[in-house]
Amino acid sequence: MTKLLLSLHVLAAIIAVGPVTVAASMFPPAVRRAAPADGGGPAGTAVTTVALLHRICRVYARVGVAVPLLGLATGLAMGVLGDGWLITSIALTAAAAGVLLAFVLPRQDELVGELTGRGVVERRSTVRLAMFTGVFNLLWAAVTVLMIVRPGSTTGA
Repeated sequence: MTKLLLSLHVLAAIIAVGPVTVAASMFPPAVRRAAPADGGGPAGTAVTTVALLHRICRVYARVGVAVPLLGLATGLAMGVLGDGWLITSIALTAAAAGVLLAFVLPRQDELVGELTGRGVVERRSTVRLAMFTGVFNLLWAAVTVLMIVRPGSTTGA
């Protein structure tokens, strides 16, 4: 049962978190391309791309709830719920979820609204969003490293 839970946990992480990290990283430059600095108004296909990237982030963020749930079930089955590396991973996962829900997705909502409304987006808004996205991605990278090279691992890593 442990191998099944671990496999599902890893698959959920790849399928759910991967698209969010990629789409969220692509979002700020896509907004900058969609809202030209000359004030000429956004291009239709560029706005469609931005909206699609935002939708990917929202949908896969919901699917991503399965990752920590499967992770907790796996940790329980492995008997490692009290281990420091897992507690740290849980804290980092909660922080990543917080950054996504409090900073990344709301800023994306705002930028999509500005783009479809006025067609003008301030560069500093996209830079700030890129920073939050980078923090989100770094938190997930740290969790990934902890999951692979965990202290006391029997893999010899």
